[in-house]
Amino acid sequence: MRARIVTIPRSGNKPALDFTPICTEIPRSLQAGAAWTADAALWLEYGSIGGPGANLRRRPRSISIGSFNGDLKRMQNYPAHVASAPVSALTTNKVLRNTYLLLGATLAFSAAMAGVSMALGFPHFGLVTMLVYFGLLFAVHKTQNSGWGILWTFALTGFLGLTLGPILNAYLQFLPNGSQVVMTALGATAAAFLGLSAYAVKSGRDFSFMGGFLAVGAIGAFVLGLVAYFFHMPTLSLVVSGLFVIVSGGLMLYQTSEIVRGGETNYITATVTLYVSIYNMFLSLLHLLGAVSGDD
Repeated sequence: MRARIVTIPRSGNKPALDFTPICTEIPRSLQAGAAWTADAALWLEYGSIGGPGANLRRRPRSISIGSFNGDLKRMQNYPAHVASAPVSALTTNKVLRNTYLLLGATLAFSAAMAGVSMALGFPHFGLVTMLVYFGLLFAVHKTQNSGWGILWTFALTGFLGLTLGPILNAYLQFLPNGSQVVMTALGATAAAFLGLSAYAVKSGRDFSFMGGFLAVGAIGAFVLGLVAYFFHMPTLSLVVSGLFVIVSGGLMLYQTSEIVRGGETNYITATVTLYVSIYNMFLSLLHLLGAVSGDD
């Protein structure tokens, strides 16, 4: 996914708020083959149907060639998916529940860190955000199958929360209706996430076909964002923000669908993907709404 930073160039007496994405995160299932991504998953398997002693009270019967052939034919016709369906449903429900629990906890922790950053008046982190982000992301993927993965996930989301503080302070300070802009962006992001996630869960549709488009879109928007940042192109920056809103929404659908359909079985990597999608959508909407408000 992506993290974003803010620069505040001044034009005359009116500050212009300009956000540029500086890092990106692709879901684990799209990162197969990447050297820094661990290819691992959590699987729950059952060896048989029924508990121990399920057939202890069956009445013994004689075995003949005919009965054996009949039993063999019935075994061949028995649907193999019956045994795997409960396991898949159990695993999916567990991953989905753990993902939303961890996501809620990291969002709350991130909000608290943003409040601390605002209260202490932290300066803008600049390109340091990208370096620290990728370092923490690497640590998350290296430890995604252990308890350390949860710790690094909180470190990553807490750091991104700290980077929000200066951005929010800038909007509240330089825009007369800054609080309204912030709350509108926050509400729209929450509504988009809840709506898209609910649709992916309830419909059960397969959105895996979006994977390639999202990967290309995220990388393309990331590169354009760097161009807009280094060459100070505010119009291109607005276009990039619009692209990130679309890509972030698509990632919410894609990642939730992967969990529901069993394609994603690691709730730590799923949480990071959803968190950064929410983070980027919020900042992108903030940028767009701030630009519209600044033109009024």
